[in-house]
Amino acid sequence: MARDHLHVVMLPWSAFGHLIPFFQLSIALAKSGIHVSFVSTPRNTQRLPKVPPSLATLITLVEFPLPKLDNDLLPEGSEATVDVPVDKVEYLKLAYDRLQYPVNQFVAEQLPDWIIADFSAHWAVEISQNHNVGLVYFSVFSAASIVFFGKPPNYFFVGDQKQAWPSPESFTTPPEWLSFPSSVAFRGYEAVGFHVGLYTENVSGISDAARVTKVLRACKAVAIRSCREFEGEFLSLHEKLMGKPVIPIGLLPPKRHVKTEANDSSWKMIFEWLDKQEPRSVLFVGFGSECQLSKEQVYEIAYGLQLSQVPFLWALRKPIWAIDDEDSLPSGFIDNTSGRGMVCMGWVPQKEILAHPSIGGSLFHSGWGSAIEMLQFGHCLVVLPFIYDQPVNARVLVEKDLAVEVEREEDGSFSRDGIARAVRLAMVLEEGDKLRVRARDAAAIFGDENLHQVHYIGHFVEHLNLGDSDKI
Repeated sequence: MARDHLHVVMLPWSAFGHLIPFFQLSIALAKSGIHVSFVSTPRNTQRLPKVPPSLATLITLVEFPLPKLDNDLLPEGSEATVDVPVDKVEYLKLAYDRLQYPVNQFVAEQLPDWIIADFSAHWAVEISQNHNVGLVYFSVFSAASIVFFGKPPNYFFVGDQKQAWPSPESFTTPPEWLSFPSSVAFRGYEAVGFHVGLYTENVSGISDAARVTKVLRACKAVAIRSCREFEGEFLSLHEKLMGKPVIPIGLLPPKRHVKTEANDSSWKMIFEWLDKQEPRSVLFVGFGSECQLSKEQVYEIAYGLQLSQVPFLWALRKPIWAIDDEDSLPSGFIDNTSGRGMVCMGWVPQKEILAHPSIGGSLFHSGWGSAIEMLQFGHCLVVLPFIYDQPVNARVLVEKDLAVEVEREEDGSFSRDGIARAVRLAMVLEEGDKLRVRARDAAAIFGDENLHQVHYIGHFVEHLNLGDSDKI
């Protein structure tokens, strides 16, 4: 029998690529009448979107201060990956792990029905077991990304902790357990950094591989931000590999934004410029805040956009190597692309920009959340992956005729000519017609709020209501 007033505790990792999907899932669950306690740190919760007033009684933002480390190992106010350089993220994980003590106390007092945890919260396993609370692992990654690694206990380790993926080279071919044709794999230059990042036991005392393995082995079910209409083959295979329920919760598409009256003079200029462009003629360019591109990479992208002759709007944050905004781009670039392109430094209203009818494509890193956001509007994709799951996503998007991947050399470098070719193929060349049609068709799936909220979230809520881990 279904329970009344289910209570779920959300434990996301402190990266906005994780915090936002966990928050979106919280909103979706609250719409179904579930009480959600969203646990994070004060500065992180302050940077989340506002909880809709209609759901304020069902969503509680539970703030625990991020424990301080000795010797000022983390800069003051650093509570998410966006706040720290890459070499400091391991210290953020160390501080994050110390949240287990206040979280344990909170769970002991509240006794929720479920804990929905991210890969990083490996200590949620003991908390759930100590207090007899069900544990669900929520993957913000695509199903393809998870399937690539196989299953626990062979997910990352076999026998006496021997790595199931012994070398970077082992990542460069599709895994043997794929039961359907696919070219999903890492390139050599991608595999090296990923292998090190996955298996290195950093200052937190536990590798990312060990974190996710522990959570996957202990959870009662796996919830994935995906849908069968797009990744049906990967979802079915993952459930077979896991031997436990794998529940697609839908894509959690952001609520569609329409153009509103700009409340910032620079934003007003953006939309006035977009209004003058032809429908689906403009390429949106954005690599978010997590990808820290080198000067050479930013400049090659710039020169490639210039060569492509395609109208573009580039949302660019000042790189850490740049002295000022002007130093962020090649000399003369703004003048050479004047009228055809626009560069917006700093934060921009991205969702409203993506919804504008003049935007027809996107050049980005192929992060899963960004791909969902862009395909929601039927944009043709140009992918240039850099880190984490991005390479796997890029290969899947290309396989499904939704994206063009920028060509790279064996060392991972890319050229302005490669950027220009990929952009022109996606946006204007006749050879890209099929790609553009497929992308527009995909919007019917990625943008279907009823499909994702009513069908997929409704199905997930049914599983949570069952309560009994033998039935879920």
